[in-house]
Amino acid sequence: MKQKIGILSLGCPRNLVDAEEIAGRLKAKKYSLVEDLSKAQVVLVNTCAFIREAKEESIEAILDLVELKKQGRIKKIIVCGCLAQRYRDLFKELPEVDAFVGAPEPGEPKGRFALTPRHYAYLKICEGCLNRCSYCVIPEIKGPLKSRDEESLLRQARLFNRQGISELNIIGQDITGFGVDRAGKSLLPELLRKIIGATPDIDWIRLLYLNPERVSDELLELIASSARVCKYIDLPVQHINNRILKMMHRGADREKISALVKKIRKIIPGVCLRTSLIVGFPSETEEEFEELLDFVRDTGFERLGAFIYSREEGTPACRFKGHIPRRIKQERFNRVMSAQQEIAGKINSGFLGKIIPVLIEEKKGADYLGRTQYDAPEVDGVVYIKSGRVLKPGEFIRAEITDTLEYDLVGVDKQK
Repeated sequence: MKQKIGILSLGCPRNLVDAEEIAGRLKAKKYSLVEDLSKAQVVLVNTCAFIREAKEESIEAILDLVELKKQGRIKKIIVCGCLAQRYRDLFKELPEVDAFVGAPEPGEPKGRFALTPRHYAYLKICEGCLNRCSYCVIPEIKGPLKSRDEESLLRQARLFNRQGISELNIIGQDITGFGVDRAGKSLLPELLRKIIGATPDIDWIRLLYLNPERVSDELLELIASSARVCKYIDLPVQHINNRILKMMHRGADREKISALVKKIRKIIPGVCLRTSLIVGFPSETEEEFEELLDFVRDTGFERLGAFIYSREEGTPACRFKGHIPRRIKQERFNRVMSAQQEIAGKINSGFLGKIIPVLIEEKKGADYLGRTQYDAPEVDGVVYIKSGRVLKPGEFIRAEITDTLEYDLVGVDKQK
């Protein structure tokens, strides 16, 4: 009898897709998969090594499993993913781990063993990255951009459609790079049209991680014209000062970024614009940070995430001069997030009294948790819903917003 296998996935949704793919292959080989790790005999942990905090989380998770193995509660530990791929000598430090297998090779899933809630899914359309940002270790771990086969993607999209999911999230390190390795240009708009056609029963289609250099008018107009594509643009700009952007090896400068933000808001009225930033990049001056802070306040991003620069060995930025003390990086991070908290509170107040569609996620005590189309799963805010009827995960309702919080909303189910 084959042993029961549990899977723990850490890091971003791209890692989660890899873990689901591994699970699908194991399921196809008749292995018994369990969601509750305490019932597993073998635990496979899919690790992340993007930044220091991710590496620390992965190591802590492995050490927790090692302790369970010492207690006899699990028999084997298998470590895969970015940490094992990046640090190939880990077996010397962690002899209790039975195997290190690196990052899985991309391929078409053999079946779905969902590690996400069953009402939404991720479709990873490419692996690796064509950008060579000076701070990022992903190309060293994942390699150059590799676009997945279009027919394979459409088969998977049709499968998700048959499974009755409510939301499909299209992901990749940079999905605007899809097709560049084959056709020399982004084929994302063409692929998106085909996915829309292949998934008539999926209400929300969300695009995650758009590089500012390759966001075309064609793509924006398609998002604007399709009722089922979320009006949500995830546009990581990382910084706004031209010197820092050049050191980061980002292609767009301040002028291009500002022009793109204006264009997005013009073509897609009411769009939710999300970005991510890095503070404390090597040699970042107080004046350059203030420029970034002013840009955040002036632009008023509906959603924003900030990262403290992490010095990663093997990246060009690791060798740069002028690394910022941790204390200053933390202080700058706090100032950015404080500014964004104020912006988010004002934006949320604009929803007060409005009736909007909400996707129900789960029951939470006497209430329900849901999301708007402006909130990506596990990343953005939630809506706390009160309802006099039983609601199911994956169900869409119309909710009247009765209160607002800094990042979340409170509403009442208005459907009878």
